[in-house]
Amino acid sequence: MNRGGLLVTIDGPVPFASVWALQRRLVAARQQGAVGDTLLLLEHEPVVTIGRSGDRGHLLVPREWLQRRGVPVFDIERGGSATYHGPGQLVAYPILDLRALDEDVVRYMRALEESIIRTLADFGVAGARQRGFPGVWVGDAKIAAVGVAVKRRVTMHGMALNVTTDLEAFTWINPCGLGRPVTSLARELGREVALANVAAVYARRFAEVYGLTLTPVSLSHLEEMMPMGVAAAAVPGS
Repeated sequence: MNRGGLLVTIDGPVPFASVWALQRRLVAARQQGAVGDTLLLLEHEPVVTIGRSGDRGHLLVPREWLQRRGVPVFDIERGGSATYHGPGQLVAYPILDLRALDEDVVRYMRALEESIIRTLADFGVAGARQRGFPGVWVGDAKIAAVGVAVKRRVTMHGMALNVTTDLEAFTWINPCGLGRPVTSLARELGREVALANVAAVYARRFAEVYGLTLTPVSLSHLEEMMPMGVAAAAVPGS
């Protein structure tokens, strides 16, 4: 029998900072058992995030150059290096208790990639893994990035799938440090794809891969479910 969970779709594009704060509150609430496993689906305003590896030269333009153009840069707690998020990109943030996966982070990451691969297949695109490089690829081009953090057995951050993303923005970074091209679902199909349609397919495939039955709830209802006083500061380190 599938476990129960929550699906929250946030209309956007939305600022990264507000959703980052929401994730941290959700992680604390999940650690306390106040909410169940939750999947956030959304798209961000343009932003560059830097994971625990630092930019390692993967940020190809000065931070000040980006910020002058209204693109903030955040140093965050997920794994990996530089990643771009922006309109037309489906972002998924699963807040899951890893005990359901025997606290196996590698298994969790492979399942996250699998949920993307199955979603792409539903649109007739063959996505694949590349050994040693997290994410999903179409041929030699990266179509989806994955990067997570785990706090006391609860996951945060997740994946970003390029749907109709402006790929020019990826010239600001060197994804994975490989110097390889980036692609999108729209580019592979040769036509536009509605982000909402991709989000609906992804939610179904995510639930399938992780053995969840997701109940859609509004963001306001989710906020009401979280205990008063739960804040980002309540999330301890890994």
